[in-house]
Formats: sequence, C-alpha cells, structure tokens
Amino acid sequence: MGRVSRFGLNCVLGMRDAMLRPVGGGRNCQFSQMSLSSHVFILAKMRFLAVSLCGTAIFMIWGLFASIGRAQDLAPRAYVITPIHSNAVTLTYSFFDGGITFDGTVPITGATATFNLSVFSYSHSLNFFGRTANFLVSLPYGVGNFRGQVVGAEALAYRSGLLLANLRFSVNLKGGPAVNAEEFSNWRQRTILGVSLKLVPLTGQYDPTKLVNLGTNRWALKPELGYSRRWGNWLLDGYGGAWFYATNPEFFSHNQFSPGTNTQWQSPIGSFEGHLSYGFKLRLWISLDANYWFGGSTSLNGVQNSATLQRNSRVGLTASIPLSRHQSIKLSYNDGAYIRYGGNYQNVSVAWQYSWLGTPN
Repeated sequence: MGRVSRFGLNCVLGMRDAMLRPVGGGRNCQFSQMSLSSHVFILAKMRFLAVSLCGTAIFMIWGLFASIGRAQDLAPRAYVITPIHSNAVTLTYSFFDGGITFDGTVPITGATATFNLSVFSYSHSLNFFGRTANFLVSLPYGVGNFRGQVVGAEALAYRSGLLLANLRFSVNLKGGPAVNAEEFSNWRQRTILGVSLKLVPLTGQYDPTKLVNLGTNRWALKPELGYSRRWGNWLLDGYGGAWFYATNPEFFSHNQFSPGTNTQWQSPIGSFEGHLSYGFKLRLWISLDANYWFGGSTSLNGVQNSATLQRNSRVGLTASIPLSRHQSIKLSYNDGAYIRYGGNYQNVSVAWQYSWLGTPN
C-alpha cells in the first residue's frame, strides 16, 4: 500500500471507530447489523471525505513549501548593481520548522512541518541597452516531514525531491548604468529604480494521481518594481509585485477517489518587501527584513474557497560576511509576524557564494 493510501486509511480508521459502535450495548444484535448496513454507503462517502481532507491538508502544506522563495521572499539588496560580466554561484541550505494555520478550512489540529531545502543558484550580470541587468536561475531540492491530527487520527507524510525552479531577469531603469569593474570602483549609488520578471516554469516532481506533490503542475509569473536608496552606509530597499498563476489542469485526478479530471486555480498574490541595511565595508553588511503578501485564494472545478485567502507577514535579519576576494557567506533568520492562513514557520538559512569576473580564476 502506497504512502497516500496508508495516510488516507489512518484518517479513515479514526472516523470509522467513532461511527461503527454496537447499538443497544450489544443486546440488540439484529438492530446493530441493520444500523451497520444502513451506514455502508455513508462510510464509503466518509472514507472518500477523510482521504480528501487528509490529502488536501498535505497538498496545502507542500504547496506552502513549494512556494518558498516566491510570495514569501526576503531578499535584501536585490537591485544593487554589480559590474557587467560578473558571475556568482551560490549554494544555500535552509531549514524550516513550525506550524500550519488552516483557519478552520479543514478539521486539522496540531499541524507541524519540518523542511530541509538545498538550492543551487547561478547569476550573471550584463549590459542591457546601457543599463545593468542580471539573470538568475535557481534549482531547489527539498526533504520534509508533516505531522498532524486529522479528525482525531494522527497523520504523517514524508517527501523528497526536486521542487520548482526559478528564473529571474532584472534591469535597472534609473541610477544603475552598465559599468565595467574599473568604472564600478569609482561609482557611488544614490537612487536606483528597477524592474524584474520572475518565471516559475512547469518543474518539480508531480504525479496527478497523488495529492502529495513537490511540484504544482502550473506556470507562475511575477513582475516587480524595485527601489533602492543609499544614505552613507545605510541602504533602504523596497519592492512591490504580484504573482500570477496558470491553472493546474490535473489536480488529484485519474485515481480511485477521483476518476475524472479536476482543475485548480489560484487568484493572484500581491507582495510588498522592505529592507534596511547597514554596510560596514564592501560585502560586509547586516539587514532588517520584512514583507507582506495578500490574496491567493484557491478554487476547485470553478468553486472558490474564500477561506484560503492569504494575508501574511514575515520579519527577519540577514548578514553578509566576506571570506576572501571571491567567497562570502550569508546568514539569515526569519519568522512569521502575522499569519492568517498558511505556514507559520521559523527559517534559518546559510549560503556560500563564489563570485568572479569573466572566467573563474
């Protein structure tokens, strides 16, 4: 029996035990058998309901972690320029631990999750019609566990594999001219205004017959406007954007519980992000981070669930420490400040970066 089936069965047993009790204290066996027969159809429907609730809960949770680094972004200095032909490889490890807030949408209590995320990223800066531009690609791999009480029965799940890849292209429209390494050493930032476009292609492990997936079987796109202003050693960053999602044409479909095809759709999510950082010297800085995102209610087969509307915020700290001419590390911590619906987790991240101009030395 597969993981999803065992998971659904565990949920069903709790409901079954609560429903199929002897009638009349065991003295009226015939009536008890009639009562049992009359409940066969109800039990079957409840079994489907229980599996759906359990799986839906897990889908929500893994959807939350699959979207880590999307609406929940906390990325200081994202629009600060680098010399053209700059390259950087970054290896990031993140640990997430916390609870899940469903706001009464499903009968789940004590929901917790832990998630280990490893990300490989590569970035390259270039000259885009005289302005500094940057291209970034990120490939994540995750391992995680979920635990909770669903209708009084304990539910467990484990998954590991590739998550959603991210592609980002940004360009500075004001205050960020394309400069080489020599020109960059004499350049001083004041006000930068930029735009970016982030794309999440159809990636990540996904099986439409299962509810528990690391991918989402859809495309996502985020246009964003970025602002950065420097006053001496202080730097203020502010970003505003919105995520737009394609429809998942095969959500939990073609299986024994749902032999047909289900479609899932999610409304856009607006996001705001702000950072106040202080630089001690080149590549040595510390930042106070905060964000807020809203929207994202989901619908299944055209029926919208307004209870899944998100209005959440996170706060955190980030520090960058140079190790050598080419290497640096970045440490960050963030936690949920206000979570109406979704993952209320703590996150600790460590990133190692190697950067170079042109070809590696």
